[in-house]
Amino acid sequence: MNNSYWLKNVRLECGYKNENNRVSGTITDRFHLLIEDGCIAKITKDLEASSDDLPIKDAKGLLLLPSFVEKHVHLDKTYMGDKWRACIPASGVIERCEIEKNALLSMSASTYQRSTALLKQLISYGSTHIRTHVDIYPEVQLQNLAEVQQALEEFSSYASSEIVAFAQHGLLRSGTPQLIREAIRNGAGIVGAVDPATVDNNIEASLVQLMDLAVEGNADIDLHLHDPGHLGTFTMKRLAFLTKEAGWEGRVAISHAFGLGDVSRAEAAEMAEILKDASISIVTSLPTGRAIPPVDLLSECGVEVAVGNDNIFDSWWPTGNGDILERAGRLIERYRWTDEKSLSQAFRYITGGRTPLDQKGNQIWPTPGDEASMVLVDASCSAEAMARRAERHAVFYKGNLVCDKAGKKRN
Repeated sequence: MNNSYWLKNVRLECGYKNENNRVSGTITDRFHLLIEDGCIAKITKDLEASSDDLPIKDAKGLLLLPSFVEKHVHLDKTYMGDKWRACIPASGVIERCEIEKNALLSMSASTYQRSTALLKQLISYGSTHIRTHVDIYPEVQLQNLAEVQQALEEFSSYASSEIVAFAQHGLLRSGTPQLIREAIRNGAGIVGAVDPATVDNNIEASLVQLMDLAVEGNADIDLHLHDPGHLGTFTMKRLAFLTKEAGWEGRVAISHAFGLGDVSRAEAAEMAEILKDASISIVTSLPTGRAIPPVDLLSECGVEVAVGNDNIFDSWWPTGNGDILERAGRLIERYRWTDEKSLSQAFRYITGGRTPLDQKGNQIWPTPGDEASMVLVDASCSAEAMARRAERHAVFYKGNLVCDKAGKKRN
């Protein structure tokens, strides 16, 4: 699908406006981008000087932003592509898992069909990299994995992906560790588990098993940790210790990490230093109605933080549309990030850290050589795009136009 062309009349951010030593706006200008071999090869103001006779696409002054990274989603769980149904109340995670198993068995749409339906949504809203968790447990063996892989392969020209072999029903459950090993051998690059204390009922054994599987299979780790308060932070400390012991720094993520939001600010800061030392990242879905990790504090301490949608219309939660920009908007509401600079810098949580401008207002994206995975939005600047959840007019993955304004996948 890759080809060379000019993308003309692209609006790019060039710096912040400053008045009285305060950021008062964003400076933008129009440029023309040469796209070659999936990358941005040249950025120029003078398209007329080019005589290469390449095709030209007109961005019509729309703002160009880095495409988005969906860091936490469950393609195998979604009801998209099947009929509407609301959630059935559950007393806790264990009961919720049993309800989910029964619900998924009753679906007329296959895991592949539902995964495909959600993938289309994610891409249409600008996500071109997707980390999906796939449940691995004895009743389904590797069937969910195979069908999700089939969907991801079909969309491999539209988005990159990574798969977490996820022990949703307990990592210490009989037969599950061997299934996780098989999942890693069959293409899953990340090992996932959930709540070592309250699901596996043994923090140390669960974490040791998790790390052993990761090291054995040369896989990364993504631990779902809902456990609150000091139970949660104790588990994080043990995981950090095991991470350093195994030399797994930079390869471990903790999703949810609600415990960080339950303890005092001082305790959270202490925990942030431990996470930073072990290069453990945090992924939050910013749920309403409960304490979340202090994103501002973690970022100040140098801990990598990402935002993900998590459950999108499934047995755990009935809402969600796959729009990660809409989900990131919860950050600005929670922390009252209402000024120009804070709004624009919030994009780092959904782009893998990429923002058009750095904290000082220097242009850092795009530059020649960058992958041409990007989104054209109807906004005057990134601050407006974040605040107004700007409409996505076009989504590009490695230079290929994969979605137009209507959100339809291009052939």
